Amino acid sequence: MRRKIVAGNWKMNKSLSQGLQLVDEILSASTSTEVLKIIAPPFTHLTAIAEILKSKADFAVAAQDCHHLPSGAYTGEVTAEMVASTGAKYVIIGHSERRLYAGETNDILIQKLNRALAANLIPIFCIGESIEERNAKTHLEAIRAQIKEALFHLSPNDFGKIIIAYEPVWAIGTGVTATSYQAQGVHDFIRTEINKKYGKEISENISILYGGSCNAQNAKELFACADIDGGLIGGASLKSSDFTAITNSF
Repeated sequence: MRRKIVAGNWKMNKSLSQGLQLVDEILSASTSTEVLKIIAPPFTHLTAIAEILKSKADFAVAAQDCHHLPSGAYTGEVTAEMVASTGAKYVIIGHSERRLYAGETNDILIQKLNRALAANLIPIFCIGESIEERNAKTHLEAIRAQIKEALFHLSPNDFGKIIIAYEPVWAIGTGVTATSYQAQGVHDFIRTEINKKYGKEISENISILYGGSCNAQNAKELFACADIDGGLIGGASLKSSDFTAITNSF
């Protein structure tokens, strides 16, 4: 049975001391042990936060990205193996901001997925459509292409390890959220495409998260949808009360 997950992507926010304080506040306020809480802080915080959370079965740490190569002269970059060495267990791959600002292509993302899995990290793979694709009603074709081109090279065993996050690009950091009807429709579509490729057992057991201005006010309605297994949370993960309210929304 697929797990309920709430992942907090801090992006480029919080100093180390601020991050440690936020983790402490979240731990103090957290009451739901059935939901997996994943914290994705900046790279500089990974080791310290992983050490704090290592004994917590309902918490884990993720990196926000990793490089697609195992080593080399790439100043400022971090490999999947380096991420794993910090104690982090997960890594976000293909976030819309990385695709936009770093020009990441499906070829790059395939390499990142392969490196992450080789390092025994669990990828949280992001997909989503632009506002132009949504308005043109080609968003499902765009989603299908992203899944097929970046994920369907994986073996059934490896595919079964990943988490997918659907994040409509037009709802990232805008305050605009897909309606529960819109979000459920895409999540159902994603699960159906996975079923066609890998079969019912894998499609029914993979967690698919919603990301896109999910917050304490709308999480309950979104999480009540049959195919939405949690959220990839941005801004609302930076305040302990909001993040905890979201994790309690199931």
